[in-house]
Amino acid sequence: MPETHSRDTLAVLDEVDRRLVRATQGGLPLVPRPWDLIGEELGMTGEEVRGRLRGMLERGVIRRIGAVPNHYALGYRFNGMTVWDVDDRHVDALGAAVGALPFVTHCYRRPRRLPDWPYNLFAMVHCKTRAEVDTLVGAIAGVLGDACRGREVLFSTRILKKTGLRLND
Repeated sequence: MPETHSRDTLAVLDEVDRRLVRATQGGLPLVPRPWDLIGEELGMTGEEVRGRLRGMLERGVIRRIGAVPNHYALGYRFNGMTVWDVDDRHVDALGAAVGALPFVTHCYRRPRRLPDWPYNLFAMVHCKTRAEVDTLVGAIAGVLGDACRGREVLFSTRILKKTGLRLND
């Protein structure tokens, strides 16, 4: 399903693009040719659907089209948001390196909230065991090296929301 950037980018959508985002934001139909089915519903061909989505990706209106898995249903019950206190002089470069690790599903920088929250780099990992999380945390720590001054792992206990931005207009 398309994941949109922000409400500001919605102004660059024409009505057909808006209808296409609305038709796909809840997920793609589980059929052999989803683009054709969506196109049929919108009065266009599957190729036109693909072309419009490709154009929105190229313009940055949507970031990606991908599956949104339920990690718990897949057996990944140890989902840890790792939080790191990384030297600000190195956090951007190191954050990019951590985000490129194949087991990190998302990684971002956030402001510290001192004195209680010293962490400025966040990286999510999904594992089947606590030991796997510990191994991956060690790998991230290895990437961060001496620039890392502290860390914690916050484990998910349940999924509250698993969707991107939704158009309601």
